[in-house]
Amino acid sequence: MAGVLRAAGCVFAEDEADLILAAARDAREAAGLVERRARGLPLEQVVGWAGFRGRRIGVAPGVFVPRRRTEFLVAEALAQAPDAAVVVDLCCGSGAVGAALAAELDGVEVHAADIDPAAVRCARRNLAEVGGRVHTGDLFEALPARLRGRVDVLAANVPYVPTGEIGLLPTEARDHEPRVALDGGADGLEVLRRVAAGAPDWLAPGGCLLVETSRRQAPAAVRAFTTAGLRTRSAVSEEEDAHVVVGVAPRPPSPGRPAHGSPAGTVTRGSSPGR
Repeated sequence: MAGVLRAAGCVFAEDEADLILAAARDAREAAGLVERRARGLPLEQVVGWAGFRGRRIGVAPGVFVPRRRTEFLVAEALAQAPDAAVVVDLCCGSGAVGAALAAELDGVEVHAADIDPAAVRCARRNLAEVGGRVHTGDLFEALPARLRGRVDVLAANVPYVPTGEIGLLPTEARDHEPRVALDGGADGLEVLRRVAAGAPDWLAPGGCLLVETSRRQAPAAVRAFTTAGLRTRSAVSEEEDAHVVVGVAPRPPSPGRPAHGSPAGTVTRGSSPGR
């Protein structure tokens, strides 16, 4: 089995073979799973789950596989809003971010949304045990109106690969994950700009928007957040090669005191918190 995977180019063939054997009910099913992996399907889609912040997140064929670097986004959300009461996981895919936040925030109300029906079905399974609600639609159009002005954490793992670079992605992503979860438009930031522009209507005072992006795109992402009126910073995990832009909605000034904003900045961490 490991030999078949190795011949197909799987670098960690022995480890993958062990995971496939654990997922299969019998030898025949194991052989079928190995064949699917050898054809280039992501391992997570083959075995049916992905590890994410110590949890197993169910992953279905055709659904975006949560990346380990996105754990840094979760860690930044927890650091920014440790007492969040309402969380939204936008562009949720499998719902990994929402499920991780629900597991680490006491009594939180979790909503997730995606435009892809396959992702919505997958996210509903992953969020069912934490009481999360998953909605279908294009960005904020999917959310219940009653959430306007109430969201403490708005995590949006938006697509950010430039259209012209989709063909450069690894086969697992390019051929087996939905393009809508990857393609961020001409410069990779089209969806991010829409999210930044719409977020202030949904955030509670002091609520935060967090979006993952690339090192190259981070300055433009910061500008989009700042233009939307958010107090903005970028955070970097060198260990995870992860870049997250964080924007915080202004709070009403206290009586007799003017409101003060903070300049945009970058926080670099050697490793992602909570790992």
